[in-house]
Amino acid sequence: MNTIQSYINSHKDRFLNELIELLKIPSISADSAYKKDVLKTAEAVKSSLEKAGCDMVELCTTDGHPIVYGEKIIDPKLPTVLVYGHYDVQPPDPINLWDSPPFEPVIKKTELHPDGAIYARGACDDKGQMYMHVKAMELMTNTNTLPCNVKFMIEGEEEVGSVNLSTYVNNNREKLKNDVILISDTGMIAPDVPSITTGLRGLSYVEVEVTGPNRDLHSGLYGGAVANPINILAKMIAELHDENNRITIPGFYDEVQELSKEERAEMAKAPFNLENYKKSIGIPDIYGEKGYTTNERNSIRPTLDVNGIWGGYTGEGAKTVIASKAYAKISMRLVPNQDWHDITEKFTKHFESIAPDAVTIKVTPHHGGQAYVTPIDNIGYQAASKAYEDTFGTPAIPHRGGGSIPIVSLFEQQLKSKTILMGFGLDSDAIHSPNEHYGLRNYYKGIETIPLFYKYFTEMFNE
Repeated sequence: MNTIQSYINSHKDRFLNELIELLKIPSISADSAYKKDVLKTAEAVKSSLEKAGCDMVELCTTDGHPIVYGEKIIDPKLPTVLVYGHYDVQPPDPINLWDSPPFEPVIKKTELHPDGAIYARGACDDKGQMYMHVKAMELMTNTNTLPCNVKFMIEGEEEVGSVNLSTYVNNNREKLKNDVILISDTGMIAPDVPSITTGLRGLSYVEVEVTGPNRDLHSGLYGGAVANPINILAKMIAELHDENNRITIPGFYDEVQELSKEERAEMAKAPFNLENYKKSIGIPDIYGEKGYTTNERNSIRPTLDVNGIWGGYTGEGAKTVIASKAYAKISMRLVPNQDWHDITEKFTKHFESIAPDAVTIKVTPHHGGQAYVTPIDNIGYQAASKAYEDTFGTPAIPHRGGGSIPIVSLFEQQLKSKTILMGFGLDSDAIHSPNEHYGLRNYYKGIETIPLFYKYFTEMFNE
């Protein structure tokens, strides 16, 4: 432990400066205009893994952005940890809501982060958390404390659904063979309350298009006589929830399992302050499915949300038109046993069925993934919990997260491995939002905790 802390203290400034340089590159995978920047980031990650001590590092081409693979095999008889992360980031829009430019990292002290937090797109999701593993690798290599084999798979398409990862994993099963997968792309319950995510929701993401007349029409000459696609879309979206905020798609809840009272009671033990929660996001009151708490709504219950809606004229001033088309992007977060392909099909059929004859409907599925739950009785979870307890001084709490990492269920299917989700971010870190940030203490705590996971996992594996 003293060796770990001593190394971090000696290299603290460099660890931060390296992350800052990585955050300056706008690796936005969703926008083809940033293709060169995404590649530049991949090359920077490759270089960092080489410097961290990997014996073999390569850029693996895909039909999209490259995957960075690295490894250090010290003894085939020892266990192997596969580290997954991603170097791509979400688009920073809306830019005008950032307090500082999203790709010009700045450090600010806040009430929650008295030691400072780094503000930039990707700071927490996932460059900051991914880079902790690179620096932990460097630490173990340079102090001769790496106890097992390690492989890295860092991709550049997570924010667009990991569209090429399945093919890569399927074609490289032997190369990626491991005893446990380690990911830091989740968070902790509170700054001083470490937690391990034991469940993730699945995802179905679609785009809908409503078409009325064959062109935009004058709203005076045609208003009231033809269907307005924007009006129709708004009504259809409103019909997707009932008065209790339950989703109205037939069969949507067929495979949803209700947790027992005992399980819900265990979940309720996690520290949570409702007033602080409301204050942190600036809402007067909570809202959601009747019969469930806030923490249950955002973890063990499925959801349907509109992520974007547009159509017609939205520029400055007035333009009196009935738009020819209206669009919306809709995501559905799913729970274990809900199959995202099935839910996408159910959504499509229902959405088409509630449309009036005066418009035509097109539903385009984008991407999705299955939900995931990992047991807490495996040695990967136990090693992570012990590592957290050493560095935070308190046992980690198991909890189910509300987000989705579709590749986790993919890994279990194709690599037959359990995934341990050791996140160090906070819900307040504004991932996917303006002013995304990551606490410096969290960053350094991650670098401190990860080597201990390797130590304890190797010891338990060899028992």
